[in-house]
Amino acid sequence: MATIRDVAKASGVSTATVSAVINDSAYVSPELRTRVLAAVRDLGYAPSTTARNLRSGRSQLIALVVADLANPFFSRVVWAAEAAVAAWGYAMVVFNSDEKPEAEKRILARIRALSCDGVMLVPVGDSTQGVKRDNDGRPTPTVLFGRTVADDDSDTVTIDNLTAGREATNYLLDLGHRRIGTVTGPLHLSTGKGRYEGMLGAMKARGLAPEPGHVRSGEFREDAAYSVARSLLQQPNPPSALYVASGVMALGVMRAIADLGLRCPEDISIASTDTIPGIGGLRPRLTRTEHPVVDMTSEAVRLLIDRINRGNGTEPRNVVFQPALIVGDSCAPFRG
Repeated sequence: MATIRDVAKASGVSTATVSAVINDSAYVSPELRTRVLAAVRDLGYAPSTTARNLRSGRSQLIALVVADLANPFFSRVVWAAEAAVAAWGYAMVVFNSDEKPEAEKRILARIRALSCDGVMLVPVGDSTQGVKRDNDGRPTPTVLFGRTVADDDSDTVTIDNLTAGREATNYLLDLGHRRIGTVTGPLHLSTGKGRYEGMLGAMKARGLAPEPGHVRSGEFREDAAYSVARSLLQQPNPPSALYVASGVMALGVMRAIADLGLRCPEDISIASTDTIPGIGGLRPRLTRTEHPVVDMTSEAVRLLIDRINRGNGTEPRNVVFQPALIVGDSCAPFRG
């Protein structure tokens, strides 16, 4: 394999000149530049990325930590992030915390050991302090994606969860539903809490509130949502409509409705929040508030690269995307 010394010898220049041409780090006359590039081409020389990274103090690695890879929403985030990271000239390593704070802590320690240049994190715990410093004690550039953490000074990219819950619930209210239940996410997470508060706000504005037995947590998981939906809908006086706080939970709820021999929307109307691949192909088509996932992911990567290049001295930036209401066939006017 050709070395930089071979290129220097073939082109009749010093290794410093070859390095200046390859890295575009100093002026080299057009004549010498042409000779060096010809030698690089003829010898098939490939600069060492590892050596270049050692000189720059960069690993060119971005870590992406998602909360649940089994959730199609996060699979789509990984797909979008990989394309965005590559466009900036970085490589990406992916970790799955499985919604477990203890797993998140182990992952963040592993990221420090890998010396990743930055972290895009979907937090599951109540603290991200474990990733704030690298092995040399320097702050690690971090962007929180989708969720926020109290008292954290990282950049964030999120959806307006209050608006998402409020718009979906208002749609049900406008159809005449008053007994509206919900399958929430974990309320200690900003996504679960925000969407639930948006639902409560919409109902409170019309002098209403969900019955205590009509509020269940589906843990942002399909199987958990299936179980609680079966229990909720088998009550003596079930709700006439449900707001489901994520797309993957909506899949579980729709499965429970079918297994109970009920019909949607004739027996129960469903509105949800979230974007997951294939959800538009459900029958009936699901009414939902959607995330602009690709735009959100691209913005998170852009903020992270900017933070890597500029350092941690600037104020945190919080970018909030607005959801869009997509009206399907899963809701019907209340029939009494």
